[in-house]
Amino acid sequence: MKTVVVVGGGPAGLMAAEVVSAAGVQVHLYDSMPSVGRKFLLAGIGGLNLTHSERQEQFGARFGERSTQVGAWLRDFGALQVREWAQGLGVATFVGASGRVFPADMKAAPLLRSWLHRLRQPAGAGVPVRFHMRHRWTGWLPADGARPGLRFAAPSGGVDVHADAVVLALGGGSWARLGSDGAWVPLLGERGVDVATLQATNCGFDVQGGWTPHFAERFAGQPFKSVALRWPQGPGGTLLERLGEFVATATGIEGSLVYTASAWLRDEIARKGSATLELDLLPAWTASRVLSEVAHPRGARSLSSHLKSRLRIEGIKAGILYEYLGREAMQDSSRLAAAIKALPITLSAARPIDEAISSAGGVRLEALDARHMLLAVPRVFCAGEMLDWEAPTGGYLLTACLASGRAAGLGVLQCLHADNSR
Repeated sequence: MKTVVVVGGGPAGLMAAEVVSAAGVQVHLYDSMPSVGRKFLLAGIGGLNLTHSERQEQFGARFGERSTQVGAWLRDFGALQVREWAQGLGVATFVGASGRVFPADMKAAPLLRSWLHRLRQPAGAGVPVRFHMRHRWTGWLPADGARPGLRFAAPSGGVDVHADAVVLALGGGSWARLGSDGAWVPLLGERGVDVATLQATNCGFDVQGGWTPHFAERFAGQPFKSVALRWPQGPGGTLLERLGEFVATATGIEGSLVYTASAWLRDEIARKGSATLELDLLPAWTASRVLSEVAHPRGARSLSSHLKSRLRIEGIKAGILYEYLGREAMQDSSRLAAAIKALPITLSAARPIDEAISSAGGVRLEALDARHMLLAVPRVFCAGEMLDWEAPTGGYLLTACLASGRAAGLGVLQCLHADNSR
């Protein structure tokens, strides 16, 4: 019987293992952690966002410069197929108010348990996947004919393995404690694989100069709700606006709205040393209405009371206005109104990659053939977040990881089929 090794027990690796084993091929899955799917489970703590319900064209456009390549994976396994796949595991899904898709019980663990049960006890002609935990990939072995070889470090010592094909699904560089530590980068580099530097994405950022101690102590951890951020997009620099919420941290800002802009922020900081967002504290209000309310006579009321009663600005929203304008400028109605609608927040650095939800960079897609096989290392395929693409939060990242794992699994089967045809 042909054998295939999958290295990495995240969504991409598990999906590749499922595709290959369902075709009657023996799969051995190796992972450095004591159990599989650890980052997957962490992502589900607040409610597992499986995918997104928006139209396929919009969905595919979320992947920036890699939209064409990732879109090819999604044509075969997109949002609808993810929901059908979950249903096949006995997990019903629903579409939330934001368009995001969740399991009915909002949890990751039941889905993962059902998935692992199916991998261990497949139906029909499928072959049970064999799992090898606490096995860290440490290097290459000389090939056994055409069969690539890998060396693992395990609790019992070194383990040498050869297989008819290998799928690497080792994750990116974020959340090292869950197994995604980027340790595979030099191993692929020594084989001449083109790897783009791993960088943080869907991450927080530090504000230039830092918050004042007063603001950090009072507001770190608090959310900005019902706000908008704007940043330049495209050659003409047209401002792109997104509504939502984010959080102040001890050193800067993070949260879903910031993550939407993180790729632009990271690249702009790399080019210029800083990047500036516009914060709109009242996106539903016109600038003229804001100015009218700010300038309205307040009598004996304090400015804080005036902002709260006339504009519903208080707490952290008022705090950041004082942080950037100061008490004297806050008395200038025109400056205050302009700041409420377009407060410039300058950021100087992304937070460290290990704090990021995900990472950009990795194995360049140009280093793979159409089957996801490495051009430099025959019979070795790659999938998931270790590839050079990135996506915003909202189900896009997980869907594309699953889709790339499926594409790599199908690529392996094509390779093995070609062997049998010779």
